[in-house]
Amino acid sequence: MENIAFTVNGKAVSVEAEHDTPLLWAVREHLKLTGTKYGCGIGICGACTLHVERKAVRSCQVPVSDVAGKRVTTIEGLSRRGDHPLQRAWVAEQVPQCGYCQSGQIMQAAELLERGRRPTREDIVRHMDGNLCRCGTYPRIVRAIERAIRGA
Repeated sequence: MENIAFTVNGKAVSVEAEHDTPLLWAVREHLKLTGTKYGCGIGICGACTLHVERKAVRSCQVPVSDVAGKRVTTIEGLSRRGDHPLQRAWVAEQVPQCGYCQSGQIMQAAELLERGRRPTREDIVRHMDGNLCRCGTYPRIVRAIERAIRGA
């Protein structure tokens, strides 16, 4: 077991875990931030997407030791009040059905918006490719991202 220190949602934390423990489990089990979901465990569904140093990553594939000294942002840290433009757009477009994949979808989209340019619809689709939604709400996801870009 190692004591691994990093920052989550602006707060310094330390987790005692094996160095190869997936970041997903450190966040969910040790820190009790359960907005990040377990989906497939092999990095292909995107339900566990969060940010490490402002980059979207599949937390089920990142060993917690890799984030030592780094900044991690989960869905809980995207906005203190749940009013990030993407979160507001998700509600306005009624994106979720079951909702399970939505935190990963939003975190993936947030990376795109942080790049500071206006992505095209094709850019959005390409960037979101690989985040799976078993309910098939992809058209609403794209509309919500477009709405957030417009600031509507």
